[in-house]
Amino acid sequence: QVQLVESGGGLVQAGGSLRLSCAASGRTFSTYDMGWFRQAPGREREFVAAITWSGGLTYYADSVKGRFTISRDNGKNTVDLQMNSLRPEDTAVYYCAAERERPPSSASIYYSNSRRYDYWGQGTQVTVSS
Repeated sequence: QVQLVESGGGLVQAGGSLRLSCAASGRTFSTYDMGWFRQAPGREREFVAAITWSGGLTYYADSVKGRFTISRDNGKNTVDLQMNSLRPEDTAVYYCAAERERPPSSASIYYSNSRRYDYWGQGTQVTVSS
């Protein structure tokens, strides 16, 4: 089991940057695939980015490709989301998620599916002003 705590959210102007961090408890963090999801008011939770347990593969939603970068440090039990060129439509609560069970393949459909992840943080608010 793993517990997740996000940090780094805040208010930023359009075009600015923020770096979110997710700290995980436990000694088995390196065995978990990790994902970032977000949920804006009145909208469903949506996939943002994911990274495999080893850090060897990363996945991004089309809306954030080229602007966001996911990374992890298994020695520090953290996974980060660097967000650049932020837009007002990036405003949402951002959640970190973890899953230990391996998917059937490395296809992105598995890593972008929120229902696959068993463990979630409490979320951190990101607000981008225009």
